[in-house]
Amino acid sequence: MKIFQTLLLIIIISTSVFGQVQKPQDFLSNDFHKERRDILRNKMPENSVAVFFSNPIRNRANDVNFKYHQDPNFYYLTGHRQPHALLMIFSEEQEINDQSMNEIIFVRGRNALAELYDGGRVSTAEAVKDLQLEVAFETPNFESFPIDFSKFDQVLFYDFQDDVRQTREKGDLYDLIAQFKQKVNYPDDSNLDITPEPQENNLNTRLLDELLRPMRGIKTAEELDLLRKAVKISALGQAEVMRAMEPGMSELEVQGMHEFIYKKYKAEYEGYPSIVGAGHNGCVLHYIDNYKPEIEDGELILMDLGAEYHGYTADVTRTIPVNGKFTKEQKAIYDLVYKAQEAGASIAKAGVPFSAVFDTTLAIINEGLLDLGIVESLNEEDLIDPATGRHRYYPHGCCHHIGLDVHDLGEYGTLEANMVITIEPGIYIPEGSPCDKKWWDIPVRIEDDYLIKKDGVELLSNDAPRKSEEIEKLMKEKSAFGKLNLPTLEEE
Repeated sequence: MKIFQTLLLIIIISTSVFGQVQKPQDFLSNDFHKERRDILRNKMPENSVAVFFSNPIRNRANDVNFKYHQDPNFYYLTGHRQPHALLMIFSEEQEINDQSMNEIIFVRGRNALAELYDGGRVSTAEAVKDLQLEVAFETPNFESFPIDFSKFDQVLFYDFQDDVRQTREKGDLYDLIAQFKQKVNYPDDSNLDITPEPQENNLNTRLLDELLRPMRGIKTAEELDLLRKAVKISALGQAEVMRAMEPGMSELEVQGMHEFIYKKYKAEYEGYPSIVGAGHNGCVLHYIDNYKPEIEDGELILMDLGAEYHGYTADVTRTIPVNGKFTKEQKAIYDLVYKAQEAGASIAKAGVPFSAVFDTTLAIINEGLLDLGIVESLNEEDLIDPATGRHRYYPHGCCHHIGLDVHDLGEYGTLEANMVITIEPGIYIPEGSPCDKKWWDIPVRIEDDYLIKKDGVELLSNDAPRKSEEIEKLMKEKSAFGKLNLPTLEEE
């Protein structure tokens, strides 16, 4: 038995050392995460504690789970990318068990057999040394940890969604949440609606979002480096797929080409489910089935995809003609959307209201739809779809923050320097729309990522052409994917 345990330990140590050697060198620094915790601590009310839980592991089917993805706030504050963890940040120094601390993290700790199957875990010593957390304990110790939450004026946390499975591991996320609820006398009724105003208890599930929103919305230089890479990878994917596109491909094949590019440049994930919709499917705003087996000659294909690089995600959309040439009607709609996007970008800068960018794009699109005869007037009855209550042809917003989430935390009042936002006008004319049939099944969205500056914007996603003429020109070039010649599945 001792020999077996020794062999396991050797394997784990070797794996750990190998992992450290192979780890990419451009993750956010530990100093970044520590600074974020310090900033949050200084913003917290006096005599308060902020409690964060790691994301749950999501089950795919039976005993197979989805690849783990950390909660963005937890990662933002710690850099810890593993599950079953809890973080506490105190507004003032605490004395607990004769030890002074202003932050604590609980991690799973080492387990030779579990690590043999699933890879290395972070020990408490590594959490202190490598994550630069002040104090660390193993998760099973939280149950008996001597903290009296009732002495705090406010206990800040995000409310629970009841989507965590219990495992056989002691001190797992399920246990941590249950023990926390018991320690704070969490009400029996779920889905709290606890406001920052004075209240009978000291639980506050609203304030953390208010504190983190301005922090997450303004990007640091380190964050911008990662966002630039994520956006560039995504734009390069769009450009390569433009070269490779041809009728007869499936939507899944097109999705796969994009995501191959992401992996080629070492992006770990897609930032969100990839949207690849040809023809009518492009009129479904969040179409993610991507099932169409053969994209037809003459269709447009809308491709809304983004690579996630070291936690930061891009969001880039291009709409292109499958055969490489826009029809007259397709080009008219495409150029109108492009004009609207350019107009929105032209006014975007620090100090401008967020809503002004949308209003600018909407005005351009409305006038263009009128000029093209797609709507008969700019009256509400012509512009608003009574079934949805939204604009009939431009039913979504124009701009949102990107960062650790594709719809990142951030303020939506006024644009500020070092925000990174999308500008994404669109026009969607599904079959059956009250206009000439020649416009039916034309979906166009152009989405780009912009860095807000004091006097304007920087377009980050310019590696993918946006003008209709530039798209047609690029689609004449040969693609690296053209060299791929796989055997068919059917017997000849």
